[in-house]
Amino acid sequence: MKRVLITGGASGLGAALAARFTARGDRVLVTDVAASAEHRLDITSEADWAGALERVKDEFGGLDILVNNAGIAAGGRIDRLSAEHWQRVLTVNVLGAVNGCRTFTPLFKEQGSGHIVNVASAAGLMHPPSMSSYNASKAAVVALSESLRYELGPWGVAVSVVCPTFFRTNLAQSLSGDDPQMEQGAKRLINNARRGADEIAARVVHDVDARKFLILPDSDGRTAYRAKRFARFLYDRRMFALGAKTRREERAEVPRG
Repeated sequence: MKRVLITGGASGLGAALAARFTARGDRVLVTDVAASAEHRLDITSEADWAGALERVKDEFGGLDILVNNAGIAAGGRIDRLSAEHWQRVLTVNVLGAVNGCRTFTPLFKEQGSGHIVNVASAAGLMHPPSMSSYNASKAAVVALSESLRYELGPWGVAVSVVCPTFFRTNLAQSLSGDDPQMEQGAKRLINNARRGADEIAARVVHDVDARKFLILPDSDGRTAYRAKRFARFLYDRRMFALGAKTRREERAEVPRG
C-alpha cells in the first residue's frame, strides 16, 4: 500500500489518478482548490503546502508518492500575450510544482525514500508555435524533474515526469486570456481528443510503479518525441507548416480596432 498526495485531484487527470491509486488499495489525499476536494490546496501558497505536509504526517505518518498534477492550460501568439499572462502561467505551472518539491523533499530525505511525479506535457518536449507560454512552463517542469532526478536519487528518492499529448479533460476551462483565436484551437484539440483521462492515468500508474523517469503515456507523444530526436528535418518542416498556417489565419483576421 502506497501513501499518495495528488494536487489538482478533484477532476481531470488528477481525479483519474486518484481513482486508480485508490482502487488498488493505496491511501490517497486528494487536494485541489475546488470545494469538492478532500483537502484544499492552492499550489501557489506556501502556507497551503505547509498544511498539506502536516496533514500527511499526522494521518499517513509519511508519504510515498507526491503527484504534482495541478496546472492551467495556455496558448497564444507572443505579441498577443501580456506580462500578466506570462506571470500567471509560470506561477501556477512552474512554481506550483516547485513548491510541492520544496515542501516534501525534506520528508523524503528523512525517510530515505519517496517518489516525485511531476505532470508536465508533451509541450514540454515538443514546442509548436503559438503556445510559447505553455511550452516554456512545461519545459521548465521537465528540466526541474531531470535535475531533481540526479539530485535526489542518492537519497533514495525517485522522480518521474509525465508528458501526455492532448486528451479529453476539463483543462480547457482554464484557457482564458489574450489570444482567443489560438485558445479556441487548443480547446478543440482537447475536447476532440481520442483518449480520456482514465486511459492516460492507467499508463501513468503503471510507469510510476516501474519508476520510469520520462513517461509518455500515449502513442502520439511517443511518435512525436522520436520524430524530433531522429527525424529532425521532418519535425521542423511540420512546425514551420503550423507557423505558416497561423500567419495565414492572422492575415485573414478582421483588423482590430
